[in-house]
Amino acid sequence: MYRKVTALLLLCLFIVSLVGCAAHIHKVGKGPQGYTKIQERQWYVLWGLVPINNVDSAQLAGDAADYEVKTEQAALDVIINIFTSYVSVVSRTVTVTK
Repeated sequence: MYRKVTALLLLCLFIVSLVGCAAHIHKVGKGPQGYTKIQERQWYVLWGLVPINNVDSAQLAGDAADYEVKTEQAALDVIINIFTSYVSVVSRTVTVTK
């Protein structure tokens, strides 16, 4: 009985820890017309309050008039943030699809 309760509690804790992942998607023009993807990582200090670098989505899109910008905390960001969040540094992935 004790093992079942512990296993259920750990499973619930694991599921709840994955709920916070979010993505913001913005379509420019007609949206992506192809499958070309360009990714860059946006870094922040103070747990996301102050950006360290500037990822310019328009520059990533180049001369494309129709594209999609997706900003998310991907799985790799979660793994990186496990180690870097102790010193208040976190990251997000910016993906431009043309």
